[in-house]
Amino acid sequence: MALYITDDCINCDVCEPECPNNAISAGDEIFVIDPNLCTECVGHFDEPQCQQVCPVDCIPKDPNHVESHDELMAKYERIT
Repeated sequence: MALYITDDCINCDVCEPECPNNAISAGDEIFVIDPNLCTECVGHFDEPQCQQVCPVDCIPKDPNHVESHDELMAKYERIT
């Protein structure tokens, strides 16, 4: 399951450099996560790094992009 950034984002820019897949970028109003690149850090880290550094806890799992650990690992292998 990919992650997404809610409207609670304060545009602090701490999440973007933490993403090993470059899935996070500046959107029109807040930062956004590309679900095609987000692996929840599977293949890189044990925990999603953006969630670890977010000061307002605005990066939940995206219910619109449900993926298993195996699917996330396959995505990781495809994009790296």
